[in-house]
Amino acid sequence: MNVKHILSEIEKVDPDVCGRLDTRRDAMKGFLKASGKVALASVPILFGSMFKKAYGQSSSSVVDILNYALTLEYLEAEFYSTALASQALPIPAGAPRNAITTIGAHETAHVAYLKAAIMGAGGTPVTKPTFDFSGGSGSNDGPFKDAFTNYGLFLAVAQTFEDTGVRAYKGQAAMDALMANNDVLQVALQIHSVEARHASHIRQMRKANGSLVPTGVNVKPWITGKQSGIDTTAVQASYNGEELTTQATVNIVNIAPGIDADIASEAFDEPLTKEQVLDIVKIFIAP
Repeated sequence: MNVKHILSEIEKVDPDVCGRLDTRRDAMKGFLKASGKVALASVPILFGSMFKKAYGQSSSSVVDILNYALTLEYLEAEFYSTALASQALPIPAGAPRNAITTIGAHETAHVAYLKAAIMGAGGTPVTKPTFDFSGGSGSNDGPFKDAFTNYGLFLAVAQTFEDTGVRAYKGQAAMDALMANNDVLQVALQIHSVEARHASHIRQMRKANGSLVPTGVNVKPWITGKQSGIDTTAVQASYNGEELTTQATVNIVNIAPGIDADIASEAFDEPLTKEQVLDIVKIFIAP
């Protein structure tokens, strides 16, 4: 276990983590001193205990939410790592490959962070599922089976994952379990905003690429109505519900000059429940 590397990855998501642990040096000294006195098999437990100081004990419901988030981060992290390792996927060199590399690194950092936070809360990180990125529920013959050979399709799936992730985190932010734990709520919001930046950037990459964009559709950095901007109905479940134009009982349409239904829907993102998200991603998980 490379403790220094794990702390570095976690600091990418929460720069204050070592402050919560006193200092990075004290955290490292304390861990290395203690780990020299225990069996190797106990080191992950010891590492997790460091985060009890940083984030405190959490209820089982918080651990459940973090494990739910971890499952989604596993999905995204492996999707990007598989794409970058594929010799058959023509990701253009330069800015496109650099962007995918950076986004993939962010997702890997999220995985490391959530696993450590779960252990620190006294929980056990969920095991990474076996993924089927074709969307075939384990058959590897789903509608996205060419995602690692067709760059346009890869970007479309990436956009769907990122847009779904944004809505998934939003759907959990108001849960009582998170509202009662400021540290964990802050983590969720920090990751949520990064996922939104990923979604925006992937959408701009899709616009530049032009593949799988329906005729007459302008792919924007945000969602218009419930449009996916992707020429397939297979991803529609990730966008249904985004067309709402009423917020907190206030109808946004015509609330000011120029505010039509499209702009009203673009101005607010809608959450997805845990059940909705799991129903969307189940086709990407092998039984």
